Amino acid sequence: MLLTPDIGMIGYLLNPKIGAFTYNIFHHKAIAIALGLSGFYLNNSLLILIGVILFSHASFDRIFGYGLKYPDSFNNTHLGSIGK
Repeated sequence: MLLTPDIGMIGYLLNPKIGAFTYNIFHHKAIAIALGLSGFYLNNSLLILIGVILFSHASFDRIFGYGLKYPDSFNNTHLGSIGK
């Protein structure tokens, strides 16, 4: 389940701009927090779980240097370049 947010990379099959957008939606911590807090407010355990998974996954990616993507390339992130 922790790797589920990587489904956001599917957008890269179309082009880097769409790929960056979909990847960033699934890996943005503010969206994860908003979903989790919405789950608490609405007493919805599924939303809480989704928020926790998204936040955990995004944090895990940041540990390895995978930041939010810029639309020009998968390797160009807000944390700097990844790869070679």
